[in-house]
Amino acid sequence: MFGSGAFGYVDILNKAADNSWLRNEVLSNNIANVDTPGYKRKDVSFEKCLNSALEAPENPYSTLNQRVKNADLSTVHSRVYTDYSTLSYRLDGNNVDIETEQVELASNQLTYNALIDSMSNEFSRIKAVLS
Repeated sequence: MFGSGAFGYVDILNKAADNSWLRNEVLSNNIANVDTPGYKRKDVSFEKCLNSALEAPENPYSTLNQRVKNADLSTVHSRVYTDYSTLSYRLDGNNVDIETEQVELASNQLTYNALIDSMSNEFSRIKAVLS
């Protein structure tokens, strides 16, 4: 389904907030498994999918506002993936760095709060127009 007007923005904000919530859960799970031998950290891929939808050939609009309004959000999905990198100094095979995870979690929580605020503002604008 194609978004239109303010609802296109709300749809994208909603998808981004859902992704942010999922990423929060994944990062929290990484932190919970910091001492689990052999555990490989997980993360969420969303931004690339969203950028692909906004820059898709079937969405040839020049401005970001036009691309957001005409994006096909049905193709935008989060993907949880396992990070198999062996950059860890740990000998037990676990590649979770607690400090990195905590920074990522704090950053993600700020992003989520900003998205929720943006959605709230967008709904307030819609309500004002309808009043």
